[in-house]
Amino acid sequence: MNIYVRNLNFSLTEDELRQVFAQFGAVDSVKIIKDKFTGRAKGFGFVEMPNESEGQAAIDKLNGTDVKGRNMFVDKANPPKAKEA
Repeated sequence: MNIYVRNLNFSLTEDELRQVFAQFGAVDSVKIIKDKFTGRAKGFGFVEMPNESEGQAAIDKLNGTDVKGRNMFVDKANPPKAKEA
């Protein structure tokens, strides 16, 4: 399950975010999106969890919780839209 996470503290690392989600099960990958020019985190990212029920449990329990002083919002990520020709 691909999970969209927003309103992240700008100093939060990918390892720290992985630890938050690992409480609910296996985490395949974590990606915090950064500005390509400054390298500064943009405050959102994605977490990939292989087990659907563990991913849903993480969404249910973590949405709105405080992580490093900011209430993060967690939801299932929408698949990318196909480009039209």
